[in-house]
Amino acid sequence: MSARAMVRTPAVVLLAVAAAGCAAGPAGYRDPAARTIAPRGEPSTVIATELAFARAAREDGTWTAFRKYATGDAVWPGPAWESVQAALKGQADPALPIVWGPDMVWVSCDGSFALSTGPATHPSGRRTRFATIWQRQNDGEYRWVLDQGFDLEEDYAAREMIAGRKAECPKGTPNRMRRDPKARRGEAWQSGRSDDGTLHWRTDLAADCSRTLVVTARIDGDMEEVFRRTSSVPAAPSGTAAPAC
Repeated sequence: MSARAMVRTPAVVLLAVAAAGCAAGPAGYRDPAARTIAPRGEPSTVIATELAFARAAREDGTWTAFRKYATGDAVWPGPAWESVQAALKGQADPALPIVWGPDMVWVSCDGSFALSTGPATHPSGRRTRFATIWQRQNDGEYRWVLDQGFDLEEDYAAREMIAGRKAECPKGTPNRMRRDPKARRGEAWQSGRSDDGTLHWRTDLAADCSRTLVVTARIDGDMEEVFRRTSSVPAAPSGTAAPAC
């Protein structure tokens, strides 16, 4: 500590001691001011994580990046739902990466979950639209729990800016909390909701393995649809039967 910081008048010292005594209080007393600030969603944080994920795929390898940025219980369609970490275990990175970037992000009021979506270009030249559900972890970092791909719109035009949106916070949402919320684990992530219920997502898997993902967010007091996509039926490898889910 600098000398300047250590110089205090006796009155200031006495006030500091008195304040410390009040803060300590009787046994079992908890100072309301010591509560943690309630978390809030920040689209820019999710955008930054999505961009870092895409950069890692280009620099470190596609599957290396997918393993790093997915939670241990993350799922994706393969074409039926499967564990991402199990599916990628031991998988070598392809010679050329998938290249992608977000064009829209929706985050819940409390920031516990978020949707990111945008165009992706595969090594074959095929273009798709990804849709990823991100979850804030106990350390504050985001990792994804659900990732899906859909056909890119025929009339798609690149946006000049990434659209960042945040769900409306319910009235009476507290500014402080008694403890930091812990990230939920081990759920069926193909459908779910944010911790505060301001962001919902649902994936319907048809018998032919096509999928429909619908995401809703709280807007003006109601849950409104902000994203909907239906995938095409997965193509069967040559000489094999069509997949069934």
